[in-house]
Amino acid sequence: MNSEKAQKIYKVIMLIIITALISSLITAVVVTEQLTSSSSIKSIAEGDGTTGIETTLASIRTLLEDMYIGDLDDEKMLQMAVKGYVAGVGDEYTEYYTPEEMSQEYDSAMGNFVGIGIYMIVNYEEGTITVVEPMEGSPAAEAGLKENDQIVSVDGEEITPENVSEMSDKIKGEENTSVKLGIKRNDVTFEVNIERKRIEVSHIELEMLDGNIAYIKVLDFDGGTAKEFKSTYEKLKGEGAKSLIIDIRGNGGGVVDESIDMLEMICDKGSELLIERNKAGEEEIIKSEEDPIIDIPIAVLVNGSSASASEIFAGTLKDYEKATIIGTKTYGKGVIQTLISLSDGSGLKTTTEEYCTPNRNKINKVGIEPNITVELPEGITELTKENDTQLQRAIEELSK
Repeated sequence: MNSEKAQKIYKVIMLIIITALISSLITAVVVTEQLTSSSSIKSIAEGDGTTGIETTLASIRTLLEDMYIGDLDDEKMLQMAVKGYVAGVGDEYTEYYTPEEMSQEYDSAMGNFVGIGIYMIVNYEEGTITVVEPMEGSPAAEAGLKENDQIVSVDGEEITPENVSEMSDKIKGEENTSVKLGIKRNDVTFEVNIERKRIEVSHIELEMLDGNIAYIKVLDFDGGTAKEFKSTYEKLKGEGAKSLIIDIRGNGGGVVDESIDMLEMICDKGSELLIERNKAGEEEIIKSEEDPIIDIPIAVLVNGSSASASEIFAGTLKDYEKATIIGTKTYGKGVIQTLISLSDGSGLKTTTEEYCTPNRNKINKVGIEPNITVELPEGITELTKENDTQLQRAIEELSK
């Protein structure tokens, strides 16, 4: 179980796909296979008021060719030019991916992972990367990484607010390659080499607590989460579970459909589960199409690192009074990104919709307020069942 963090959320699974978010920031992502033409500068410049971009870049290219004393890598320069162009949108969730990055991001959304195996939070303003938790049995766990470790450098390069996004991507890599991380733990800094490997990912942790209270921790909402949640619940229910704690603290989101599929297991058939608004202000209402299977009392644990798909899940259950939400206010990421595949294998992830709860409550930059606010004790370095005041309050509520 993870201690509370109130930083910006990135995609939280760091693997060769990582994070992640679903950069990320961990992220409610809709994946589409829409194909858009061309990776050329010309195609970016054509139309839509961008006249002059092609000419400017061509002029710069000529000057560099004439004056720069080194060699020019046109492919890399093009990719960086497009990245800068997209970054100019000013939206932290809108990104251009090279073909290699796109493959990793798509795999991440689908739950296929190669990497070091950590859940992490990236704080863009402060330029920090914090380990939320190493995945059990992962290379990161074997290397000794721990909750709350700060990653301060990657392959010898210090992490700063200016390069933190690049550094978080740099931790990714191909299977059987290594990365050297600088780690700060308390006041001690050291380096560790970690080999990237294929990760068998579980989205769920489970335990049967005293009083036949089932505990399910949902680590992310990546592909396969809902299916694993269902089988886990059925297992615990078969063992005599009389109530259920769903822990989404530290869960930065993932794929929207996974959250919706889990809500269908709890909410009445026909219930509005999510309201999305696009650029034109048009609404799309997603309703439950299944009969619920969970019929026992529920408590949901949240904190400031519960974001995106986690907020869809908690906000909907709160609106319908299907669960008691316990903890602290969630992060407040109420926007959805669409991942678009381009014809050359590169891709664009951009914010396409804002969503709200069934009661039309805004989430973005607001968050979900719990029914019962419970802070964790200050100074905790490792969270246990005994000192986890939020978990203990959930147990208390379900034992009434």
